[in-house]
Amino acid sequence: MSSINTNRIPFLNTYVDNLTATEAKACIDQLINTEGYHYVVTPNSDIIVKMQDDPELKAICEAADLILTDGQIVVKLSRRTGNPIKERVCMTDFIWDVCDLADEKSYKIFLFGGKEDVLARATENIKKNYPKLNIVDSYSPPFGFENNEEQLTVANERIKASGADILIVFLGCPKQEKFIAKNKDKYKVPLSITMGGCVDFVAGAVRRAPKWMQDVGLEWFYRFLQEPKRLFKRYFVDDMRIFGLAKKYKNQ
Repeated sequence: MSSINTNRIPFLNTYVDNLTATEAKACIDQLINTEGYHYVVTPNSDIIVKMQDDPELKAICEAADLILTDGQIVVKLSRRTGNPIKERVCMTDFIWDVCDLADEKSYKIFLFGGKEDVLARATENIKKNYPKLNIVDSYSPPFGFENNEEQLTVANERIKASGADILIVFLGCPKQEKFIAKNKDKYKVPLSITMGGCVDFVAGAVRRAPKWMQDVGLEWFYRFLQEPKRLFKRYFVDDMRIFGLAKKYKNQ
């Protein structure tokens, strides 16, 4: 962890950095210019629930240089548990803040993960918005690459050779967090940030919920309606456990 003050506070079973998106953007700029290889995690309710069953994920998230809250439900629960988080730092929006910073400061970006065709479209859309932005590479590694020594070496060497300042990782939780924690000292990029499924939104493969649904914490339901079979268990079984956590920690 860096020495930058990120206003870290306890939340349920873990910690979060109580920052606005603007403050988070400034912290990222500081981290890029601080010696070492830093990383940012972006927990939402799904990730916080996963931490309950995965001590390794929990330890990785809590050791991050920046822990940004990507979930409106998490923000609303923080108000009920008496330790309010300022605002949701939504990765689907924040990726554009990161691009804006990189464009302004001439930082080099590497986009990593996601399906090959989706990543290609996302890369193209970012370039349309920021024609001068230096995207040094984008790479969709083979499925299961993290368990294949040869493929993992190829990925690390490709990232390292790019000379990127920022690595944006679209592998999904917990793969992305574990990949960064285990490999950041090999690929040697100043800042890595987990952005999971937001590659689908940037590519235009998935539609965003209307703003009123985002504001009231129903973005997840809009997402569920688009892929009900795939997302039913995650949203209606697994993620519901966060309300039990909220009750437990409120009583404590």
